[in-house]
Amino acid sequence: MQNIITDFKDVDSYIAIFPQEVQLKLQQLRKSIMEAAPQAEEVISYKMPAYKYKGMLVYFAGYKKHIGFYPTASGIANFIDEFATYKTSKGAVQFPVDKPLPIALIKRIVKYRIKENTDKATAKSK
Repeated sequence: MQNIITDFKDVDSYIAIFPQEVQLKLQQLRKSIMEAAPQAEEVISYKMPAYKYKGMLVYFAGYKKHIGFYPTASGIANFIDEFATYKTSKGAVQFPVDKPLPIALIKRIVKYRIKENTDKATAKSK
């Protein structure tokens, strides 16, 4: 599904290519990220929605049966115990389309990534 169109001008055009059920989940995820990181810039990076604040925070992607959430390796490692019911890899977690998104967990991960990026930026400036 994701490779139907390869160049997206914005997140809305990315989300629009998916079936309604997947679009709803992607919009829910997008809203959660933006609520947790209102200062973040929404961009397309690696052909998927991404959020930047003092560096990249998180990415997401839609698929037929799951939503991929990419909070970097540290975002996965620091919350790994909470991902017991999800398929994970070093830098990603898969949320099934037919199950509710773990909104509170997603927001905590985004806030963790903001702190991580802020701490790195502060350390660099010293």
